[in-house]
Amino acid sequence: MGMCLPCLGGAADDVIVTPDPDAKRRQLAEAAEKRQKETTHRGIKNPEAVERKKKKQEEMEKQAMMTTPTGGGGLRWQMG
Repeated sequence: MGMCLPCLGGAADDVIVTPDPDAKRRQLAEAAEKRQKETTHRGIKNPEAVERKKKKQEEMEKQAMMTTPTGGGGLRWQMG
C-alpha cells in the first residue's frame, strides 16, 4: 500500500498548466502574424527593399493622380 504514495506525489510535477484564454489568444495572434509575414516574404532576399520600393511606387502614383488635371485636360473641339 505504501508503494502508491510516491507515485502520486511525483504526478503533480508532470501536470501541464494551460494558459488563460487571453494569453492563449495573444499567442495565437502572434503566431498567425509571424506566419503571414513569412509567407509574404517567401523567396525575397531583401524584404525591406521590396517594401520601400512598393511604398515609393504608391507615392508616385498618388502624386501623379494629384497633378493630373481632371475634366479640363482633354482635347477641345472647335465648332464653327
